[in-house]
Amino acid sequence: MSPLSRRVYAIAAIVLAAVIFVALNIAADTSLTTDRVDLTENGIYSISQGTKHILSNLDEPITLKFYYSKKIASAYAQINSYASRVRDLLGEYQARSHGKIIIEEIDPEPFTPAEDQASAAGLSGAPTDTGDLVYFGLVGTNTIDGKEVIPFFSQDREPYLEYDLSSLVYRLATPKKPTIGVISGLPLATGPGGMMAQMQGRSQPFTIYAELTKTYTTKMLEPNFAQIPSDIDVLMIVHPGQLTGQQQYAIDQFVLRGGRALVFVDPNSEVAGQSQPMMGETSGPSSSSLPELFRAWGVIYNPSKVLGDRELAQRVQTSLDPRNPAVSYPIWLHLGTANFDSKDQITSSLQALNLASVGALFPLAHATTTFSPLVTSSNQASLLDAMAVKMNPRPQDLMAQVEPTGERYVIAARISGPAKTAFPAGPPGVPADALKKAPPQLKTSVGPINVVIMADSDLFDDRFWVRVENVYGHRIAAPFADNAAFVLNAIENLSGSNDLISLRTRATNNRPFTVVQDLQAHAQAEFQQEADALQLQLTDTQSRLHALEQGSSANGQPTNSTTLTPEQQAEIQRFKRQLVDTRTQLRDVQHNLRKEVDALGSFLAFVNIALVPILVAIFAIVVAILRRRRRARALAF
Repeated sequence: MSPLSRRVYAIAAIVLAAVIFVALNIAADTSLTTDRVDLTENGIYSISQGTKHILSNLDEPITLKFYYSKKIASAYAQINSYASRVRDLLGEYQARSHGKIIIEEIDPEPFTPAEDQASAAGLSGAPTDTGDLVYFGLVGTNTIDGKEVIPFFSQDREPYLEYDLSSLVYRLATPKKPTIGVISGLPLATGPGGMMAQMQGRSQPFTIYAELTKTYTTKMLEPNFAQIPSDIDVLMIVHPGQLTGQQQYAIDQFVLRGGRALVFVDPNSEVAGQSQPMMGETSGPSSSSLPELFRAWGVIYNPSKVLGDRELAQRVQTSLDPRNPAVSYPIWLHLGTANFDSKDQITSSLQALNLASVGALFPLAHATTTFSPLVTSSNQASLLDAMAVKMNPRPQDLMAQVEPTGERYVIAARISGPAKTAFPAGPPGVPADALKKAPPQLKTSVGPINVVIMADSDLFDDRFWVRVENVYGHRIAAPFADNAAFVLNAIENLSGSNDLISLRTRATNNRPFTVVQDLQAHAQAEFQQEADALQLQLTDTQSRLHALEQGSSANGQPTNSTTLTPEQQAEIQRFKRQLVDTRTQLRDVQHNLRKEVDALGSFLAFVNIALVPILVAIFAIVVAILRRRRRARALAF
């Protein structure tokens, strides 16, 4: 073949390769619009099965208007990046909905009808340095004038983007909301301040309760209720007060008829202690239980026992001194995936729960129901007396009281199967004439009951699981634990809707330094007692030195003498030397508390800064030597 022919073939091959490359890109752009590879550990950029099911079952079109101030926000890289992700995810929703999701993107430029629409729809504008507002929100509508709004896509909520979008679509696609009946001794609707805060105009509902009201119709039952309304789909009981026999009978019959129940009891409700009763009222009890109902459902629970757990203890700061490390508080628990039932839909996707002063549930022997643990402690736990815990909540003392039994205690459980009434002798406290008008009593359940019980009510307390901030006039919740997810998952599961369960907890990517936490806990157990003793000695020495320098008498009252004797001066010098020695010893102990953590940090810094470049350099040198030897052997032949 001539040189000219080879050149023509080469040019033709290059042109053909370019044509194939362009064709492949066009084909991929048109046919692979929703395909992507998600390499994150928790798959936070993948559409979940729940979202796919919601989108594939839409009966009516839903319009999503995405308001984004593209020109004004172009100077803000973070908002632009987040907006691209929102836009991409909306496009994927549209592609998977078979035409039922209609996306409209609107740029509400200043002083235009589009800006007026955004403001009238309830969107929030973020102010900029120029005085213009950046709109970055979503308005969803259905064919029957239903409307749902995301006022502003806060970056704190970015990990929960899929849940926020899917729940908005779900609410628009399901106009009739299930009704949740609520029996509670806690001020769920007003927050920790209770009615007093509501009267003063500063009440805010607990975030979990606020989330419930968005998706469901909630009906708070009056304290003197005598029956469960017939339109209740799920009954949620949260730290109930002293229920009458008639009220417990109403709950009993509701469950036996096939009603679903979610129950939260507590041996020491800390959130109940925060409530501020009105004048003339007394605060609710700190413990709660439903003993008759629990026995009928096959559950044993002791409201006088609090669970302490060495392994799951949260770290709390007990001193304002930044040099004083946090200590382990064994009755405040941080539970991870190892503590959840991975097969139950309520807990399978949970990553973290923060609980406080929890109790323990046990199955009743020979019960007709099935007791299925959902949330359990570690094997480094034991039960403590609730009254003793309230009298002395000092973390170090509580840690010493926890004597691990090796048993994993059940904190939450699902109760299912056939059950009998808790009142075989008939309804208690019901007059004879009212009894004749009442429906016949059910002695056994009409089918398998389905009840979820948790021995804790403090998971509703915002401080344990969420940061709530005011963003441009709207409250934005940024969770750092899955407390809300547990409650909402349970409600959805009990009400028969499971589509959103796989979404709620996908984005809680709190990845604590567990090795560091273990090192801190070990060091604290080893050195904290010595540190406390030295701190006490230091305080005592400082007090005695101050008394001597002030010329105090033995009883602490100042004397008239302004001149110290040689003995007093010698004593002052001795105390000063003792003060210096004690401070030195205390610094050494505090250093020991951080020694292993600092050593780990130094090792990781060495690995990241020096070890990798050293290994790369060694590899390059070895490769160079091998190449030189190979070249030398080739030249020898």
